Amino acid sequence: MTEAFKALGLATTITIILGPPIIAVLRRLKAGQTVRSDGPRQHLSKSGTPTMGGIMFLIGLTIAALIIKRDSPLLLSAIILTWGFALIGFVDDSLKVVFHRPLGLLARQKLGGQILLSLVAGVAAMQWLGRGSIVAVPLLDWQWDLGWFYPFLAALVLVSAANAVNLTDGLDGLAAGTCFWVALAYALIALVSGQAEMVVFAMALAGGCLGFLAYNIHPAKVFMGDTGSLALGAALGFLAIMTRTELLFPLLGGVFVIEALSVIIQVISFRLTGRRVFRMSPLHHHFELAGWSEGKVVVLFWGLTIMLAAGGLYVLTI
Repeated sequence: MTEAFKALGLATTITIILGPPIIAVLRRLKAGQTVRSDGPRQHLSKSGTPTMGGIMFLIGLTIAALIIKRDSPLLLSAIILTWGFALIGFVDDSLKVVFHRPLGLLARQKLGGQILLSLVAGVAAMQWLGRGSIVAVPLLDWQWDLGWFYPFLAALVLVSAANAVNLTDGLDGLAAGTCFWVALAYALIALVSGQAEMVVFAMALAGGCLGFLAYNIHPAKVFMGDTGSLALGAALGFLAIMTRTELLFPLLGGVFVIEALSVIIQVISFRLTGRRVFRMSPLHHHFELAGWSEGKVVVLFWGLTIMLAAGGLYVLTI
């Protein structure tokens, strides 16, 4: 536990220290956020706020984790995967900044890169990192050996988690705050299962999110961009893989699932009936357009995350 709290403290401190210089560099590079014109009107004031700030907590969690567990192939693999997704997000963010548009890479380009990385990670976890291919079903005493189908499940978890967190990143402090609580839950799961490297990684991830919140809480001085949100989702997905809780992740990260489902429901409803179920998706925008303040929506989603994460931990004890 000493190493875990060191990772949390180091990642938090490093991220906070890196904040001002990185924000200053992003401002000089004019790496400002382009806000959707069809979004909530109050978000138009956010246009020009520096984006790609996820680099702050990525550096923080990497340095903290490597200082404590530098000789761990498992920890190094987690960091490499996280930075791989961050690179895809960075390219996407860069295109948005250069061309001053809210969309960067084409969907097939983003998904193609994510799927390739995820399949490699799935094979590595199964063959070289000790994960194996057996999947446990929560609440039931069932175990399935997926064999070489396992990397496809791993890819589904990683890609889904990355994009769900990306969809959640729409309000100041929302994605970083929810990821903080889910990362803490995974630190506890890894601790109980005796995975010291994953405890350190989860706590460093939580620390990075905590440090980032110092600059991202409303009114945000910087946004994480796809650089940060895709990386956070992939990191949480990898924790689910290595702790063998892939099928429990939809509960632990339930807010991400709810946000993603709201988009899917909205698209299907509009295409089939021409009507929208929500005022706007993802779901956090629905509450905004209903008159809720940004801070109130964020606190609601943080609270829901804590309850769902606690529920997931309880399921593991049954």
